[in-house]
Amino acid sequence: MNAISVRLRERSYGIRIAAGLVDELGVFARSALGEKARRAIIVTNKRIAGLYGKRCRLALEASNFSARVFLIGDGERFKTLPTAESLLTFLIESGVERSDVIVALGGGVIGDVAGFGAAVYLRGIRLIQVPTTLLAQIDSSVGGKTGVNHRLGKNLIGAFHQPSLVVIDPATLRTLPAREMRSGLYEALKYGVISDARLFDRIARETNRLIDCDPDELVHLIARCCSIKASVVSRDEREAGLRKTLNLGHTVGHALEAVTGYRRFLHGEAVAHGMRVAARIAERLDLLAACDREAIDNAVARVGKLPQANTIAPDAIISAMHHDKKAEAGRTSFVLPVEIGRVVVQFDVPPRVVRSALKDAFT
Repeated sequence: MNAISVRLRERSYGIRIAAGLVDELGVFARSALGEKARRAIIVTNKRIAGLYGKRCRLALEASNFSARVFLIGDGERFKTLPTAESLLTFLIESGVERSDVIVALGGGVIGDVAGFGAAVYLRGIRLIQVPTTLLAQIDSSVGGKTGVNHRLGKNLIGAFHQPSLVVIDPATLRTLPAREMRSGLYEALKYGVISDARLFDRIARETNRLIDCDPDELVHLIARCCSIKASVVSRDEREAGLRKTLNLGHTVGHALEAVTGYRRFLHGEAVAHGMRVAARIAERLDLLAACDREAIDNAVARVGKLPQANTIAPDAIISAMHHDKKAEAGRTSFVLPVEIGRVVVQFDVPPRVVRSALKDAFT
């Protein structure tokens, strides 16, 4: 089993990675939470509940938790305040106490909604993340970002609320649709571009094995991405500086999701488009060599074909970027690669450069 620590003093927690850990959830939960926790509310969706809900419930009950399930809709469009309010109502009606725990079983949407509920209910209760998508396993389950979307932008309403434990079972990825698997791999490429050229090269080289859920490749990928994020979060929990680099591709990516009503793109697909735009901006600003921009394009293409973005008006994308939570003093920020494995945060990119990069990337 791979064990990674996110070191945040009294908010520190462990990440556990191994096949079969779904069935050991109760043991790890009891160890992380202590004996006072009595109730465990499993937040998931209908599909994931059918696959892993019973196993999680039985594992928790075997460690003397009283486990109940709360279902939310499947997809980004359900990451809303009404969904969060429904969860909060359920927690109140169930008599959940501060010593109890919410278990987020599923992908990033479930993790964000469940985490937001845990952050605000009784001013904060315990949270365990059990991610079942590749994107959630390598990224969103770690770091404590929780929240819901607003019609004007993604993740504008939320809180930092670190989990008490992250339990990652790579075997759950065998039931993941191929498109969801590719979405996670786009996000994994982001980690390579940000800080690890060897990881980037390995993903590009072993793309087919990863899509086919090769156990060794998956464990290596998940552990490496989690290690990178744990290191960044340990040094910059609330995104004051270093953590901003994890937003490579997200300025444009979040805008694409927002202007299409969270229906056209999976998150990783939107981020992949955003990385391609960021690489073109960097190239136009003489920050990135053409060969590295081409390497990013080729790696994205090797993972799979992205949903088209050329029907979306550039003005709509640029307008949505202004509402992004990463804007500062009214300025839109871009994380730009300067080589494979290193990025910078740039403000005040000339509008003509942004428009040119959007047009080129989406043509």
